[in-house]
Amino acid sequence: MKHDIQIVKKAVKGDSEAFESLLLNEEKMLYYKALSLLRNKEDALDAIQETAYHAYQSIRQLRQYEYFSTWLFRILIRECYKVLKKRDRLIPYEEQELLRKLEFTGEVTIESCYLNEALSKLNSSYQTVIILFYYHDISIKDISKIIDKPVSTVKTHLHRAKKTLKFELERSYLIHENIT
Repeated sequence: MKHDIQIVKKAVKGDSEAFESLLLNEEKMLYYKALSLLRNKEDALDAIQETAYHAYQSIRQLRQYEYFSTWLFRILIRECYKVLKKRDRLIPYEEQELLRKLEFTGEVTIESCYLNEALSKLNSSYQTVIILFYYHDISIKDISKIIDKPVSTVKTHLHRAKKTLKFELERSYLIHENIT
């Protein structure tokens, strides 16, 4: 979301009303992103509250005012990961949506249990890139800012994750076919 640069500047200088205004503009985005990652209303609200607190504490460190939303989203992602780590769970996702966006071609109909298993075998950085890119439709450039990695690293992670997912999905299907 584009914000008025003047309001962001005021917030950086310590204007709490300007900061509150910025948060209110991002309210829906924060809630839906947190909810999509955490799948629990209470956890999502907790993550948003922590995000607001940490953002308020570190707003003076924001250097590029036009990237306020990206900066805030990065904080939210970190807070969601903290909650997930506490729950010791993987990042949730919508299986059918992810399958559709991955455009898995083949005669095989992939069941969500195969996708669950395949995604769980990816390391966390690959999972993050896949979910942000395919499920949340975030650009590679924005993902690089969110996870604080170069664009080339994000592209590499995305390529390797897709390759590993394809391998694991085909393997799961073959194992399932041999059993049945």
